[in-house]
Amino acid sequence: MDAIKIQIPSLSENIRIIESFIDNAKEKYQFDDDIYGNIMIAVTESVNNAIVHGNKSDKSKNVDLSLFLEKSQIRFTIQDEGEGFNYDNLPDPTAPENLEKPGGRGIFLMKNLCDEVKFEDQGKRVELSFYID
Repeated sequence: MDAIKIQIPSLSENIRIIESFIDNAKEKYQFDDDIYGNIMIAVTESVNNAIVHGNKSDKSKNVDLSLFLEKSQIRFTIQDEGEGFNYDNLPDPTAPENLEKPGGRGIFLMKNLCDEVKFEDQGKRVELSFYID
């Protein structure tokens, strides 16, 4: 199993480092454009959540991103140094009362773009899986 890891301080402008990381992975592993688009949106959204919500944009705290390539899937884990959150009790962003709210769409997006989303360690670690076969 191939693995690549990167660590960034919790600054929103570091999202571009994550975008480059994903671009490099696309070149290295030659995944399809449709999967690439889903990966780019889901992973950057997850890292942004880790920066803003997990680490409260505290630049002394880091976000770790790991990529694991297996035979039939590519898996990303995103880990923050925050306190976690209750991922089983999230409001539905498609419910009429939530449509106008600015937040709450990131995890919904991730669940729709990934083949599998798993939260671990009280929500401080998220695993995003994409099937590549």
